[in-house]
Amino acid sequence: MATIKDRVKELTPAPVTGGVKRALVRYGQATASRRPLPDFLIIGTKRGGTTSLWNYLLRHPGVPHLFPAWNTKTSHYFEENWHRGVDWYRSHFPTERQRAAQSARYGGPVRAGEAAPLYMFHPLAPQRVHELMPQVRLIVLLRDPVERAYSHWKERRTEGHEPLDFAAALAAEPARTTGERDRLIAEENHFSEPYDWHTYRARGRYLEHLEPWLDRFDRGQLLFLPSESLYRDPAATYRRVLEFVGLPPYDPGEFRVYNDRRSAPMDPAVRAELTDYFRPYNRALSERLGMRFDWAD
Repeated sequence: MATIKDRVKELTPAPVTGGVKRALVRYGQATASRRPLPDFLIIGTKRGGTTSLWNYLLRHPGVPHLFPAWNTKTSHYFEENWHRGVDWYRSHFPTERQRAAQSARYGGPVRAGEAAPLYMFHPLAPQRVHELMPQVRLIVLLRDPVERAYSHWKERRTEGHEPLDFAAALAAEPARTTGERDRLIAEENHFSEPYDWHTYRARGRYLEHLEPWLDRFDRGQLLFLPSESLYRDPAATYRRVLEFVGLPPYDPGEFRVYNDRRSAPMDPAVRAELTDYFRPYNRALSERLGMRFDWAD
């Protein structure tokens, strides 16, 4: 059944809707000084369950949506929109007055955040986040890198950005992405689609992307969660996340999986090659974090 919000959207002329959106954006920036920075960030990994976890958190009465309402998951500030400035970033979060009103309605604390899986992978994001929010809490979902890579490819494929089959895309990754990381570092306002879209293998080398975060933030500010635990026992994982960000327990009602992409099984030869490739990286990650992952043998 269509909601009132859906009906209003259908009946509103596009130019008016665009004008309203622009006015809301301007209002958000004009009130930026009254909008506290977020309490937590979900920084990764892509195709690791970040959308599911974010939607579970939004059902908690103490977690506000981003502002304006159509920005449902992330601002992309620390990677794609850095040039827009901190007032633009603050404009996405509730004002102190809105936080207080939300807290009063349900009788508990409010914790604002966003979910941006490219943050973990972007070479400049750790320092940018630390300089602006040194006390922020960071949530990291880590999925079997073999399955993550295949899921990443399926997403690119179904959205029309990947013409190659999975094996060919893996083989083409070095040529497609050579120099992109260096350019991101050298040009602070550069955004690289190849670095975001086609890094199927590189994103799964988790430890090299997490070290800059571990170097800058106290370990108590980082919560590492196997994605498989979120899928296998979402209620228990949800409780851990709520406790970590400082929210009381809550029953969201259901834990459906968001952005799931069904497909044919991965080619066994490709799976075997990727499993061998990631094995030393997985072991190093497990040792560094002092955690056991089902896929880090």
